[in-house]
Amino acid sequence: MPELKARLMDEPAVNRALTRIAHEILERNGGCDDLCLVGIRRRGEPLARRIAERIDAIEGRDVPVGVLDITLYRDDLSVASENDMPRLNETQVPFPIAGKRVVLVDDVLFTGRTARAAIEALFQMGRPAQIQLAILVDRGHRELPIRADFVGKNVPTSHSELIAVRVPEIDGYTGVEIWTL
Repeated sequence: MPELKARLMDEPAVNRALTRIAHEILERNGGCDDLCLVGIRRRGEPLARRIAERIDAIEGRDVPVGVLDITLYRDDLSVASENDMPRLNETQVPFPIAGKRVVLVDDVLFTGRTARAAIEALFQMGRPAQIQLAILVDRGHRELPIRADFVGKNVPTSHSELIAVRVPEIDGYTGVEIWTL
């Protein structure tokens, strides 16, 4: 049974990290022209919306936000039985991404496989000018040559640990925890 090892970030710490990421996105891109955010479903979605709110507060301009379901692009799908069938959620990217600078947003970067699947899914929608990756927590252990452009916190972990990002929309509170398996 997993056991809580530590609370790494409370709500104010998460908020500070998201504000810093918003500033870094604006600095790297010279503002928000041709910029859009796409949150990877589940926890990447509310994080992307929070970053967009901060960009709006800084620049006074709305940045389009979409939601990407990468289920069908994962390389670890198991279809051995009907009970194992993945549950599909709706991708909602109601704007063209062709020629845009797309910032993919997710909660945790681990092996890089989720980011790879998200990039593949994006290319099915068009050819962005650039794809950048914003992550709240980078825990290391990459299996693919993928790195985040914007990171809230680097947390070296072992394979017997789990990073849990909590958001009120799903979990009822905001924070980041490390669990031992």
